[in-house]
Amino acid sequence: MNASTNPIERSFKLAAERCEDLTPLVYRRLFRERPEAETMFRRDGGDLVRGSMLAMTIEAIIDFAGARGGYFRMITCEVSSHDAYGTPRDLFIDFFRIIRDTLREVLADEWSPTINDAWQNLLIDIAAFADVSM
Repeated sequence: MNASTNPIERSFKLAAERCEDLTPLVYRRLFRERPEAETMFRRDGGDLVRGSMLAMTIEAIIDFAGARGGYFRMITCEVSSHDAYGTPRDLFIDFFRIIRDTLREVLADEWSPTINDAWQNLLIDIAAFADVSM
């Protein structure tokens, strides 16, 4: 593995070495901490939808934290579409924190102060980018 200098990307790479699929961990945490979210997901194809949504979110996070090649714009597009679904803005933004907290749990002792600081800054930046205060 080529070591990334981007702490956000590095956190995902380290997690991928330890966990085959973050999807069940992320959604278990989401539904535990934000139970109102569970009713927002379709029953048919739920796992497929969840996995796809998480994959798109991870791609947007990595782009937002790195090169900003364009995929990060998905965040504002999804804010609008989730508004149309009736998803509260704070819940939408909280999904990014849920991902961070799941990664922190998976990485355990490899969760460094550098990764922590990068994630804290990222969450603030994403909230501002999506025009939401945390």
